[in-house]
Amino acid sequence: MSDVDSDDECPDLVATAAEAEIAADHTGAVAPKSKVPVTILTGFLGSGKTTLLNYILTEQHNKRIAVILNEFGQGSTVEKSMSVGQEGDLFEEWLELRNGCLCCSVKDNGVQAIENLMKKKGRFDYVVLETTGLADPGPVLSMFWLDEELGSELLVDGLVTVVDAKYGRQYMEEEKAEGMLNECVRQIALADRILVNKVDLVTPDELAATLRAVRGVNAAAQIFTTTRSQIDLSHILDIHAFDFSKAAVVDPTITAPLPAQSGHSHHIDVSVRTVAFEVPGCVEREAVESWLQQQLWSEGWGGVQKVASVMRAKADLAIKGSPVHHVMQAVQEMYDIQPTAAYGADEPRVNRLLFIGRHIDADALESSFRLLVQP
Repeated sequence: MSDVDSDDECPDLVATAAEAEIAADHTGAVAPKSKVPVTILTGFLGSGKTTLLNYILTEQHNKRIAVILNEFGQGSTVEKSMSVGQEGDLFEEWLELRNGCLCCSVKDNGVQAIENLMKKKGRFDYVVLETTGLADPGPVLSMFWLDEELGSELLVDGLVTVVDAKYGRQYMEEEKAEGMLNECVRQIALADRILVNKVDLVTPDELAATLRAVRGVNAAAQIFTTTRSQIDLSHILDIHAFDFSKAAVVDPTITAPLPAQSGHSHHIDVSVRTVAFEVPGCVEREAVESWLQQQLWSEGWGGVQKVASVMRAKADLAIKGSPVHHVMQAVQEMYDIQPTAAYGADEPRVNRLLFIGRHIDADALESSFRLLVQP
């Protein structure tokens, strides 16, 4: 980090005409400015997040990336009242690199701070937002997703979690007060991509045990093993995890019943798991939305005595009377359903659903959904 105290001392990034103005295509139609993708980067203390950030900043990727070291929620109310400016943002310690990337610290509680950052420093191609090691990334992820729907210039691309191959299971095993969820387990459960880092420091058996533990929590995320957090950036940037226009978000290879979790330490919270199933037939949209709201908003459902909670959910839904697939995405209490690609002429109508959460009764969940299906 630089010790520059004022953003006025850092030369502005110059936006190109294409970035500054709305472009028109060859037909004369006006095309809206594309949104800037945001990757949320999380991981427990010492996992290798900072190493990954440095790699992103120095790798030749032909992108102008703003790496934001975020401190959402840090500090007292008094400190915030003294430091937050009139626009609700505070930028500290600018560091601009030769390849056009920018690294800075932002203290704020919302998307507005980063939009203000773009106004002050020019438009970026990409934003990588690092959360603190003990942070729950769920509210941050939900916040960016909601602001996208409200017309924000930012587009959430995905959530990447870095796990320490050597100490990751130890962090997952830390016992919390009754009813509290282990932070490391939560970060894994919410991820779209998981990097199991520092594999050079463990034996093959230790690595296999860590991978089993991670996969036991989140069977939907793509998992990569890394040394010093070095990875082909195409695996973690521009992954379009929340882009409804892309291919169906539910991988058909994981809709088969998942095997019982094995290889866990007895202390890892095995109540957090992935549940996936496939049901042929069609469903009424109103009925499936009511069912989904019950799963996301109600407590104690699914035939279990302990409170069940959903952290992530995805589905490819066959809506009755519709010629197109409908994709559902959910993050905690928030969800959205959008029409996507058309069905093929002979393509069967099949619903594919995936839930990641705590105390989920897989049989009860699937049985309740089957009641919605119509021939």
